[in-house]
Amino acid sequence: MRASARLFLAVSLALASACASSGPKTVPMEPTKTRSKGWTEKGDASWYGKPYHGRKTASGETYNMHDMTAAHRSLPFGTVVRVQRRDTGAEVEVRVNDRGPFIKGRIIDLSFAAAKVIGLDRDGVAPVKLKVLGSSRPKAPPEKQPAMGAEDSDTCFWLQVGAFASAENAQGAVRRLKKDGEKALAMEGPDGMERVRVGPFPSRHEVVKARERLLDRWPSSRIVRCGG
Repeated sequence: MRASARLFLAVSLALASACASSGPKTVPMEPTKTRSKGWTEKGDASWYGKPYHGRKTASGETYNMHDMTAAHRSLPFGTVVRVQRRDTGAEVEVRVNDRGPFIKGRIIDLSFAAAKVIGLDRDGVAPVKLKVLGSSRPKAPPEKQPAMGAEDSDTCFWLQVGAFASAENAQGAVRRLKKDGEKALAMEGPDGMERVRVGPFPSRHEVVKARERLLDRWPSSRIVRCGG
């Protein structure tokens, strides 16, 4: 029995060693490198979501899986990049606020919301091309949302479906929304990003209904007060 137990242990250790050696290879942290507008990089993209939602990122921000953000090993925090899938052509703009991924061959980890825009939430990993578009200021603390059920008949709300570094891409989003019958416009924020909004709506009830209607196509949609 003792000999059989030793044989079982030896086989188990061998199998564990084989699995470990065939797993993904990790890569070390890199120093921060500022890249000029237009700089590109090719590699694989992946995404991260619920296990990290609400945790602090390397930049000090709280990770929100519903924001258009990403992790990159060396680009400065606040760098805005366009991520384009090389197999389907789908693209999304994100802001770097975290570090990673640390698996060889992967160059960027997208938030769940950004991954969903280009279908990466289904595929897990895909070949992409990154292009630096510029930079933005660190994200401001989230705006306080009005309490559910509060009387807000004299309050004005917008539904912000996204923020873009490129005015051209923002206008493209506005055109798509208008084509779907939505009243949309783009407005420049204090950080230079073009905010695409639908509305305004006269009550929280109306804007919540709009968010439910658009959330599948615009997963980063959030409610903001007029003037916000």
